[in-house]
Amino acid sequence: MAGAYGGPEVLSVVDVDVPEPAKGQVRVSVRAAGVNPFDHKSYSGAFGTDPKALPVRLGAEAAGVVTAVGAGAVGPAGPIAVGDEVITYGAPGAYATEFVVPASTVVPKPDGLPWEQAAGLLGAGVTAVHVLEAIGLKAGETVLIHAAAGGVGLMAVQLAVARGLTVVATASEPKHGLLRELGAVPVAYGPGLEDRVREAAPGGVDAAADLVGTDEAVDVSVALVRDRSRITTIAGFERGARAGIKLLGGEPGADPGTEIRRAARLQLTEAAGAGRLKVMVEESYPLREAAAAHRRSMAGRTTGKIVLVP
Repeated sequence: MAGAYGGPEVLSVVDVDVPEPAKGQVRVSVRAAGVNPFDHKSYSGAFGTDPKALPVRLGAEAAGVVTAVGAGAVGPAGPIAVGDEVITYGAPGAYATEFVVPASTVVPKPDGLPWEQAAGLLGAGVTAVHVLEAIGLKAGETVLIHAAAGGVGLMAVQLAVARGLTVVATASEPKHGLLRELGAVPVAYGPGLEDRVREAAPGGVDAAADLVGTDEAVDVSVALVRDRSRITTIAGFERGARAGIKLLGGEPGADPGTEIRRAARLQLTEAAGAGRLKVMVEESYPLREAAAAHRRSMAGRTTGKIVLVP
């Protein structure tokens, strides 16, 4: 948890008692927890520095085994029992060896899906679904996805290709091979990006998703997509607001997509279980090295997800 506001140096591992689950709750023994940008923003001061909010319990997604259930413990897929292998998303405190969460946040883990991959599925997955739904994509259209090799980006690429879309994907050149394997047309960042996208999509770009928040991503998207309601950003809120494009996520003024994200959970676990959706984990860190994991995440340029293992 974070005992103060600042950088990763404020993080520490502490021992706390884990309560018995109350009505509508379950206790989960964590096997792996996903790292998301919101985690380090939560103690950076980006959302304010109210001392009353300290300490900040970190994490919102984890995979593990149910060790206890309260009365009426029913999740989106039905009743939950001790011994169930599950994924929980949208419950604070996932950076733990064991924690109590609302049953409403718990879905079954697909058989055979490794713990680390399960822990990285839903945070990025529901965001990718929200992004694609928000720009109303249809089979046969072309979508430009910025930062396509990140955690959300790789999910968005796979989901878009599965919908019958042509995907033009921006990423650094070492990641182009992976994007081609997933069915995308990769293009490199940097000066001349607009021209490279035009060459990759001679029929034009119907919609764009900014997953990185740079001026380049927003400017190129606005230049290539005529209808600004079909451009989204999950990171460039200030620049995106000035450009009049859709803002998605938890920032003030952004569309949280609550119902879309909730509905996506079982769709994503089913797709991952069937092998139609791959969760790519770049690196796993021990829980006690959460600060190092955050430094790696904050540096950017990751391919897929970073996870913590107790």
